[in-house]
Amino acid sequence: MEATATQASSSELDVIVIGAGFGGMYALHLLREMGLKTRVYDAADGVGGVWRWNGYPGARVDFPGGPYYCYTFSEDLVKGWDWPESQPDQKSVLAYMDYVADQLDLRRDIQLDTWVTDANFNETTQRWIIETDQGESVSAQFIICAVGTLSAAHKPDIPGFDDFTGEVYHTGRWPSSGVDFSGKRVGVIGTGSSGVQSIPVIAREADQLTVFQRTPQYTIPARNHLLDEEFLKHTKENWPEIRDQMVASPFGAPIAAGERSALEDSEAERNELYESLWQKGGFAIAFNSYGDILTNKDANYTLAEFVRSKIRATVKDPATAEKLLPDYYIGTKRLILDTGYHETYNRDNVTLVSLKEDPIEKITASGIRTASGSEYPLDMLILATGYDAVTGAMQRLNPKGRNGVSLNEAWASRYNTYLGMTIPQFPNLFMIHGPETPSVLYNMPLGAELEAEWIRDCIDHLRKAGLGTIEPAAGVEKAWGDEVLEIANETLFPHTDSWYTGANIPGKHRQFAVHLGGPLFFQRLTEVADKGYEGFVLQN
Repeated sequence: MEATATQASSSELDVIVIGAGFGGMYALHLLREMGLKTRVYDAADGVGGVWRWNGYPGARVDFPGGPYYCYTFSEDLVKGWDWPESQPDQKSVLAYMDYVADQLDLRRDIQLDTWVTDANFNETTQRWIIETDQGESVSAQFIICAVGTLSAAHKPDIPGFDDFTGEVYHTGRWPSSGVDFSGKRVGVIGTGSSGVQSIPVIAREADQLTVFQRTPQYTIPARNHLLDEEFLKHTKENWPEIRDQMVASPFGAPIAAGERSALEDSEAERNELYESLWQKGGFAIAFNSYGDILTNKDANYTLAEFVRSKIRATVKDPATAEKLLPDYYIGTKRLILDTGYHETYNRDNVTLVSLKEDPIEKITASGIRTASGSEYPLDMLILATGYDAVTGAMQRLNPKGRNGVSLNEAWASRYNTYLGMTIPQFPNLFMIHGPETPSVLYNMPLGAELEAEWIRDCIDHLRKAGLGTIEPAAGVEKAWGDEVLEIANETLFPHTDSWYTGANIPGKHRQFAVHLGGPLFFQRLTEVADKGYEGFVLQN
């Protein structure tokens, strides 16, 4: 286990940062350059944010990876690191984060193995006070919540969990020591990204694997491969131009977005293009093929049906193939890169249970019983049930703002934000990848950089002006929410129940909480700052 960083003894800081992932580490770097006394707190035993917890088998970057899923601000960091594969695995990402922490000398201001248990704004002193599980009470003028969009692991409410006598693991809280599947009967609940990535690996090692599927997924072949020296050399030599392409991209990747309509081509022409991109692998088939896949129902159908045809052709048993066919608009749930996922269902030791046809009734001491009365004996249960995404980690922190109002009270009916990075009645609190930012639908390391830089500039503005607080003005959150929803309504995203809307969490209110504007979002941040932080109240 990595040792907790040496920390300043004072309980008064300029800035408290919660989270040592991409956003928190870069925020620390920027604030220290300003000379601000800053400390990062993280519950894990090492840097890396959500990647520190996601050690499940098969865990890989499922964004255009390699040299693009990284910090982009420093050519020295880019030139000093060689990514081995196009879709780096968890160990590679953690090695990279350790490299950055060492290169930027960040560890001395990062306190690990520490949960922030409470955060309160003191209106008299205009400072935030946090409490930790180490018994500390620390104050700062500013607090930055880089707590992660996909970090609050969700455990479904299924009767009988406590009765099960076998091993239980969640993909979002995987033990660093690993798990041995050999000779065991394993059940996996969930077929989102972590399920799709882990199921092929588990199937090769377990005696029997039973997959309990609620919603079938569209998956695209990752075609992970080793990166050759010539490609890495070209990337490093042309980094400024590549970074410009990433910043200008709707998704933060150096992939040119498709411009033509899918309906302009014949079926044969479309399928020829789809096939070439399918063989290439990666998300280009959705982002680089046509410009209206995510906005036009008929165009979307052409790609959805192409992917469904691949599932039918891959899975040998027609009844199993039918259970694996998605029926929602492709891309409106998280699109997943896979390595042999559908081929796994051709194995003799793998069984698929459709929970839409036969829901889980309860978990028993020895396995799972479904509504039909079927019994599935298990030695191990793996919950690939995802996260309380976008908002869950912030709500578990549940900071208290003005008048002692908690975040859960403030967000009881709607996730109100301004710019997705600040919250009404919560002065001097900033979020990285908060609700109503591009978040998971943009290159997250790059997005974290751009958001952290905006926060840095905002804090610098306040301190130079001798101001005490900044917070959204009354009513601006509604206009911002309307702007986010207006952009979303130009797409097919709101037509699908997904964790983008909170549909995966029982009782969570529905709200499409992702800004789909890509570069437009970051342009808006710049505009607000250039107009003297328009929409904010700044006070002495």
